[in-house]
Amino acid sequence: MSERPEVVVVRSEPNRLTLRIRGEDHTLLNLLVEELNRDSSVAFAAYRQEHPLTGEYTLTIVTDGTKTPLQALVEAAGRAREVFESILEQWRKAVGGG
Repeated sequence: MSERPEVVVVRSEPNRLTLRIRGEDHTLLNLLVEELNRDSSVAFAAYRQEHPLTGEYTLTIVTDGTKTPLQALVEAAGRAREVFESILEQWRKAVGGG
């Protein structure tokens, strides 16, 4: 996506966080939701596309209370970053660049 991502908090509670995201797409959101759902403290994590023409998505995270949804999101983003770094490292080795 060419535009800079924009994130708006729609709903924030101790165990629930809902974000409206614009400027990203299924690629990042699928990975984040996958990582969130690997976390045993996450009771629910999913996103939906508001409309195919708007580029807006809503991400909802619900936790069991052992951590906040924001903590879960930060940790999931960190794991996602590790995935991308691993892929980049493997690619560099494959093409002889590192």
